[in-house]
Amino acid sequence: MREVVFDTETTGFDPFNGDRVVEIGCVIVEDYLPTKEVYHTYINPERNMPISAEQIHGLSEEFLRGHPTFSEIIADFRDFCGDMKLVAHNAEFDMKFINWEMKNLGFAVFPASRAIDTLSIARRKFPGASNTLDALCKRFSVDNSNRVKHGALLDAELLAEVYLELMGGRQTGLSLVSDGKNIETSDSEVLLEKIHREPRPHSASMEELDRHQTFIKSIEKSLWD
Repeated sequence: MREVVFDTETTGFDPFNGDRVVEIGCVIVEDYLPTKEVYHTYINPERNMPISAEQIHGLSEEFLRGHPTFSEIIADFRDFCGDMKLVAHNAEFDMKFINWEMKNLGFAVFPASRAIDTLSIARRKFPGASNTLDALCKRFSVDNSNRVKHGALLDAELLAEVYLELMGGRQTGLSLVSDGKNIETSDSEVLLEKIHREPRPHSASMEELDRHQTFIKSIEKSLWD
């Protein structure tokens, strides 16, 4: 099962009021495990960069001016995604921007059924807790020390690790056997060796049989007589 974990950086919060995508980062995961297949691009939004947005992701108007527009990267982006599911943290936000950009260029939008929202998954698993990407990295011991500012590719790579943990983590197997000792194999997989124990005797002793007979004789009209 192959899916695309992705993130975007934008000029603001609302594409319908002129905000645009300025960065896309994608990582393909296979059976929830991150691969080395990535897609990353900066995008010229063809507009100014608000200071509030630049403070979040560090991308200036001057820097982005030298990069391709969305119309120039859309073919490569769509080819990379193919027909795979799209995984994002607060997927509604990222899908809204991507779909606005594609619709504006006359391309078919990604249906909502293709989106998997890790924020919704985290809220179901940890109700009432903080479920930001940073909080989830801390909960699952995912190293996010390089995340000084938001960056689409770095955030997608971190989210790929978090997504794996949300879906069960790197569990190689499950054993319900409690008695045994661990054996380390060559590939670091831990197996369990069952310890053999001799069966315990269950027959009554002579003392127990004598006490049983004495008890039976004490019962009037015993069924055993």
